[in-house]
Amino acid sequence: MKTKEEKVNIHVEGMSCANCAKGLEQHLEKKGIKGISVNFSTSQASYISNKNINEKEVKSIIKQLGYTIKEGNKETLLSTEEKLFYFCLIFTVPLFSHMFLSKENILHTPLIQFILCVPVYIAGTLYFGKSALKSLKIGLPNMNMLIFMGSSAAFIYSIYGWIISESTKDAHQYLFFETSSTVITLVLLGNVLEKRSVKKTTTAISELSEIQKVIAKKESNNQIIEVDFDEIKRDDILIVNNGDKVPTDGIIINGNCLVDESMITGESIPINKSINDEVIGGTIITDGTIKIKATRTGENTLLSQIIELVKDSQIKKPEIQKIGDKISSIFVPSVLIISVLTYFFSGYLIEYFNIEELAISNPLLRAIAVLVISCPCAMGLATPTAVMVGIGRAARNGILIKGGDTLEKLASIKNLVFDKTGTLTTGKFIISELNILNGDEDTIKNIIYNLEKRSSHPIAKSLCKILKEYESPIEVKDFKEKKGVSVSAKINGETYKLGSSKIIDKKSDNDLFLLKNEELIATINIIDELKENTEDVFNKLKDYQITLLSGDKKEKCNIIASKLNINSVFSEKLPQEKIKIIESFLQENKTAMIGDGINDAAALEKSTVGISLANATGIAINSSDVILLKNKDLTQLPYALQIGKHTLLTIKQNLFWAFSYNIVAIPIAMMGLLNPMWAALFMAFSDIIVIGNSIRLRFKKIF
Repeated sequence: MKTKEEKVNIHVEGMSCANCAKGLEQHLEKKGIKGISVNFSTSQASYISNKNINEKEVKSIIKQLGYTIKEGNKETLLSTEEKLFYFCLIFTVPLFSHMFLSKENILHTPLIQFILCVPVYIAGTLYFGKSALKSLKIGLPNMNMLIFMGSSAAFIYSIYGWIISESTKDAHQYLFFETSSTVITLVLLGNVLEKRSVKKTTTAISELSEIQKVIAKKESNNQIIEVDFDEIKRDDILIVNNGDKVPTDGIIINGNCLVDESMITGESIPINKSINDEVIGGTIITDGTIKIKATRTGENTLLSQIIELVKDSQIKKPEIQKIGDKISSIFVPSVLIISVLTYFFSGYLIEYFNIEELAISNPLLRAIAVLVISCPCAMGLATPTAVMVGIGRAARNGILIKGGDTLEKLASIKNLVFDKTGTLTTGKFIISELNILNGDEDTIKNIIYNLEKRSSHPIAKSLCKILKEYESPIEVKDFKEKKGVSVSAKINGETYKLGSSKIIDKKSDNDLFLLKNEELIATINIIDELKENTEDVFNKLKDYQITLLSGDKKEKCNIIASKLNINSVFSEKLPQEKIKIIESFLQENKTAMIGDGINDAAALEKSTVGISLANATGIAINSSDVILLKNKDLTQLPYALQIGKHTLLTIKQNLFWAFSYNIVAIPIAMMGLLNPMWAALFMAFSDIIVIGNSIRLRFKKIF
């Protein structure tokens, strides 16, 4: 039994179109299963388990509808659709070719045509008919209902015509065995191409999973043994050589190396790592040999969590998908009605437009063409295929997006609200102003350096890094540190003290004060150091309204704002105040909050899209919709926003094509200007267009 509120994924085989997935989803919801989401493209059904239902019961419900459950990851050489297509093709080619042969040819014989058509019709009935029956059970007729009815109408009418005709010569005007056979074969071809194309849109998960397939060298009893990724246990000692993939997350216990972390963070330059530094599973050692102790294994590694995030993201549906889902749910019944009307009344339409010479005379063929040309699949595929490609492209560039709905929200963002410390700045400090009141500048910088190098405070470390060039030998005695207040020592016989405003007993706009024998001789102002490339990043964000929202002092916020040309600044704000400011922005426009701290978590949750960094606090990451894995700068932010925009644009293009195709194609079929066989080919082509446009997003230049 699964634990409460645990998400369960089931691989469902047998869904042949997006309406199948929609129908299955609705049926499972009626059974009281919570959090159900069925994705046709990935053949995944997911739900939230609880004490009232277990996985076995859910699988049983799915099987009762005629679907099968795939266990494990076994891949077959040929899919069911491919096997059926090649089988049907053997009989369809000679049957179809009779149209180009003389009337005396044996292939014109009704019996021969019947014999060639029967195996194809049986195969089509088993595939399309079975699926159509499932859809009726669920209460949501699917595309296969249209194909089954169209092919059956042609097959049954041909038998009827054969029976009532007085001679073989008369029979040919009633025989449409080739129509039934060709429609089935071409639609199967379309399904084969569709499945192959859809597979290309799901490469993000397979590519990330491939990275995990690594053999680790494990140290055990003074011997080196090789183990698979799945066999690595926490605290195992592993050896990683130059050129190897790091097998799992761990900490270096011996050696140093250069690590290429580009597949995780998007950072192109290898990073130098040594003892006690963490390494990430899947990254590559470009130079050096190390020993690591495994800290996280299996599904707990960062890469495994990324894969799960990508899987989850492909299930969550954007709002725009509801348009396609809603239309798809009423589409098939509408087409059935239109097909019946076409059979009885399309003759009047042909006569009205005076196209008798161009139109197909037989009303049955016109009705079949309407059934076959209609394609709800393109509408069903329009959104999920684009979402999968968008999320996959983001993941490959070190951007984790929690849900397809987040991509749509990213595209709608107008306001960007930034936290300062840790988000725009590194957390390291630089001197913005050194005011010498008494003494030589180089001597004072040397004194500050010698005082601060004995302190472990972060500000002290930053100042030492800046002032190291001014170091010269001096005598330092009686060093004392008062945590959070000051450091003091005797230098060359004089008493020096460096600290906050508490050492001068009065308020001041300066940050640090240097006293010599209790006399103020210098003041220092410090600011956070901006992250690399921040100004370049902001140049790419000129189309957005940008705000700085921080708990830091007004002066420090203003300095950062002036460097980045930020006009709107809110400083010295508490977490609850940040929420109110975000709420005020949301009343006007969709707003993204970019932050990394505990104090940002509520604002991240409240905003339209919360964006955090991989080194943010756990609560900030959990409150965010987007995680940027590259910590040292924000170059991934404009990229994430652009992926959102281009994914939404791709979805709109796909839906436009799917709707336009049906709006144009159905009337043409009603007027008898489209042969059912060509209709089958065009129907398959419409799916390929939609999927191809989604795949294009993978390679599209977005800047």
